[in-house]
Amino acid sequence: MPSLFDPIQLGDISAANRILMAPLTRGRSTDDHVPTDIMVDYYRQRAGAGLIITEGTGVSRQGLGWPNAPGLWTDAQVEAWKPVTAAVHEAGGKIVAQIWHMGRLARPDVTGVTPLSSSATRAPYHKEDNPYAEAQAATLDDIKRAQDDYATAATNAIRAGFDGVQLHGANGYLIDQFLRDGTNHRDDDYGGSPENRIRFMREAVARAIDAIGAGRTGIRLSPNGETQGADDSNPESVFVPAAAALDALGIAFLELRELTPEGTFGASDVPKLSPLIRQAFKGPLILNQDYTLAGAQAELESGVADGIAFGRKFIANPDLVDRLRQDAPLAKDNQATWYSKGPEGYTDYPALETAAA
Repeated sequence: MPSLFDPIQLGDISAANRILMAPLTRGRSTDDHVPTDIMVDYYRQRAGAGLIITEGTGVSRQGLGWPNAPGLWTDAQVEAWKPVTAAVHEAGGKIVAQIWHMGRLARPDVTGVTPLSSSATRAPYHKEDNPYAEAQAATLDDIKRAQDDYATAATNAIRAGFDGVQLHGANGYLIDQFLRDGTNHRDDDYGGSPENRIRFMREAVARAIDAIGAGRTGIRLSPNGETQGADDSNPESVFVPAAAALDALGIAFLELRELTPEGTFGASDVPKLSPLIRQAFKGPLILNQDYTLAGAQAELESGVADGIAFGRKFIANPDLVDRLRQDAPLAKDNQATWYSKGPEGYTDYPALETAAA
């Protein structure tokens, strides 16, 4: 059976090991969503991952409602990403951009425009004095425009030197809002049956494939349990066919963020769907959420997973792959600095040798 430290082919991307860095929003870009110099150091430090998946990176101004998150829709953003990708490649790593449309979770006080979703709904879970706005239901023209934005962001990612892209289809964002019947109340070709609710995802992925090739295109889904107000009454009925549709498209990899009852950052009693998705999706399947070294290796040995994505462990452990290989202690991250500006809690976590000195 493969080890976490064995190489893996993810479409056109040759990864040195099966430990991926999961996407982690960190808020270190400018107010105009342009990457900054400090991000070069941050990603270079973590180039030991078999593949880095960047923080969520906006496909359009309407779709990016997170302050100081990066984008990929302007030339300035593309140019600012180039030193990041060059640094990762010089350090021997591979990196893909997670391209992100937040849908109804895009805040108008950041974007300046009304958010877009599958249906006219409002996300819960925000301060009463500053709630999310009600989204407008996407017209067919809006749908085409959003899909164009994914394709443009994918093209821009390759221009910026990325090895590929991962569409963010998880965590209650736009693609997820189309997939789930709790947020998708449409009665046209993009709503109702699971087949129709899958359509937006399938077409968005196909547009990215047309732009940069299937071997450089992946996607992230979160099939079990409620997340940021998005839920489904029968997730198996939509996510297993969704995985089959992605398999037919021949994508480079599929990553699943799967909640557990004891999850540390989101939890659910809804059973994991990865065993069923494994039957429907024959390409590389990556699992994510609260994995230990032993748990990650067990998933590989079970045949369900081909790799494991670690998220928060990479925050305080830039050399996470080496630490896992040596079964060394892991440093603890400072949650207060997850989204703060500057190097504190970002690029100042020491590597193992420095920490032991």
